[in-house]
Amino acid sequence: MHDALIALAYAAAATATPEPTVDPALVSPGPWGFVVIALLAFAVVALVWDMMRRIRRGRVRADINEELDAEQQAGAAVRATEVDDQDIDAGGPEEQFPDDASTPNGPTR
Repeated sequence: MHDALIALAYAAAATATPEPTVDPALVSPGPWGFVVIALLAFAVVALVWDMMRRIRRGRVRADINEELDAEQQAGAAVRATEVDDQDIDAGGPEEQFPDDASTPNGPTR
């Protein structure tokens, strides 16, 4: 086993690193690359900011619509209760059917 490790160490040391075929100065992005990346970053930040503003506005509108719907339902419930109370206060079936109100206990047959 020891011999195998020594052979691998010699093989790794004997392998030469290849010469770079491309000049590293030509591959770097340079100042124009920085400008393009900076503009992209600014555009992304602006879009995220606008999206968050629109989401917040939509949430506020939804909350207001829910409140208005709740107020309308409450108003409808109050009106329905008032109508029911008026029917009860009207005196019952004798006043709802005036033909039968000729006698105190209704018509006799």
